[in-house]
This record gives sequence, structure tokens and C-alpha cells, in this order.
Amino acid sequence: MDTRYDIGADESRAIVYVRPVKVDELPEDVRQQAGGLDTLYAVHNADGERLALVRDRKLAFILAKQHDMVPVTVH
Repeated sequence: MDTRYDIGADESRAIVYVRPVKVDELPEDVRQQAGGLDTLYAVHNADGERLALVRDRKLAFILAKQHDMVPVTVH
């Protein structure tokens, strides 16, 4: 894969961070809504504020892009 991408090309779009979150580490009310999943994916802004929890990584990236944000994976 040899795709070039200028990281600084569009500084007007906010970067958000996507990371996996174990359901058993979440509050009880959120765990009840997890539908039997073991892991959800959190989308955080640069200040660390959680903006969303979604069922999978792909959905987290789609959500961010639909809101003109640039998603980045965090471990």
C-alpha cells in the first residue's frame, strides 16, 4: 500500500479518538443497553470527553466522518 496522505491538509476538521471499551467497565445502565456485547467503541474529543459509544469500530469511524471529524484509533 503506497497511498500518500497530507496529514496537515485539512486542519479545520476536529480529530476524534476511537478506542475499544470493555462493557463490564461501564456503568450498569450502559451495560444493560449493550445487547450482550463484550466490547463497545468510544469516540472521544481531544480533551478526552466521550462523545459516543457504538457497537463496532467501523460504525465509530462512519459516525465521526459524518460529523466532519477525523477519527484516529487509540489503544
